[in-house]
Amino acid sequence: MREWWETKKAKTRKQRKDKEDYTKKDLVLDILFWVPDIIILPIRLIIWLIRGIFRWMDLI
Repeated sequence: MREWWETKKAKTRKQRKDKEDYTKKDLVLDILFWVPDIIILPIRLIIWLIRGIFRWMDLI
């Protein structure tokens, strides 16, 4: 059991050392997911603001 544990521990340590935390692929995917949010959010805020103003005017 001890030999198995030592080999398993050595393998996982190697994998952690060789593995990069944040790769270029991760950066590209993050940008691709954030671009629609950055474009759509201001449009949604303007629409919510206009709807709120019209509802407020109806109450007056």
